[in-house]
Amino acid sequence: RALRRSHRRSYQVEKVLREKLNFVSGGMAGVTSRTITSPLDVVKILAQVGTADTKAGFLKTFSNVYTNEGVRAFWKGNGIACIRLFPYSAVQFAAFNKLKVMMADKETGRLSALNAMAAGSMGGISATVMTYPTDMVKTRLTAQHASKEKAHYKGILDAFRVILRDEGFLAFYKGMSTSIIGVIPFAGGTFMAYEVLDKAWNKPKSEMTPMENFINGCLAAAFAQTFSFPFDTIRKKLQAQSKALAGGGGVDVEFSGMSDAFIQTVRKNGLLGLWSGTTANLAKVAPYAGLMFMSFEASKRICLYLNGYTESPWRDTPIPGIDQGLKPGELKEFLAKQKK
Repeated sequence: RALRRSHRRSYQVEKVLREKLNFVSGGMAGVTSRTITSPLDVVKILAQVGTADTKAGFLKTFSNVYTNEGVRAFWKGNGIACIRLFPYSAVQFAAFNKLKVMMADKETGRLSALNAMAAGSMGGISATVMTYPTDMVKTRLTAQHASKEKAHYKGILDAFRVILRDEGFLAFYKGMSTSIIGVIPFAGGTFMAYEVLDKAWNKPKSEMTPMENFINGCLAAAFAQTFSFPFDTIRKKLQAQSKALAGGGGVDVEFSGMSDAFIQTVRKNGLLGLWSGTTANLAKVAPYAGLMFMSFEASKRICLYLNGYTESPWRDTPIPGIDQGLKPGELKEFLAKQKK
């Protein structure tokens, strides 16, 4: 009974984290984890596209990229990735938490596995559609050479300008259908696994430590990414492919669409070719998701504390006498009246 009351208190605290705070917390979480894991993401994308540097294997790719392009190459596309990730992570977490409030058990605030997957999938789809052009440009910037003298695009704005001029507006949405299909098992599976793992600790969210949130995020993402990775591989090939670029954008197979990309990739590289880059991806996505969920929970607690709901930025313990159902503006008015 005490644990159930604690779950209810945690749920009431979470309800006050309205859209604006979820947006900020999710954005901070995404940018932090993306920058830290950028080298792994670069190696993953190059392997998926099929560039020459990746043919010798996972570890050798790091050496090849460093030798040919220098240390800056490991942060190719990180600027546009962060620009994309703040709204992506923010929209994803905000949409998920809004749906969670609507679909969760009213007593405990917990989601069933099916509802968690549905809410996670809808959050992922919403974020993907809203930010897709930036993801396409990120792939192009990552696939090209890090040297400005050898690069086809001179920067983020130049990439948008050149792609629009040479390939048209619809080029920014190349591979989006594949991305939406893939985001359902990935985003849905990640949030479903995260909610299930939350229950395994047998304690309310307010009492979970950053390390426990990190472990949950790592395991959840590793589980989901394994099943959805082939869609991500094809998406990267579709995004990178361009007749306007030398060598077709560095893609290792020629194809005419999503289905043909699957066929040609399997024909040339075998079935496991759909998982090309998965070692780098798992090495990246597990700590990335762990950092993201941990950063989100930490940012959320800081936001709740700064807005006057909780006693500490480290725990979700509500301040006695504060109505946890008040919106941030309403709480400020309430506190102002209390001081008079």
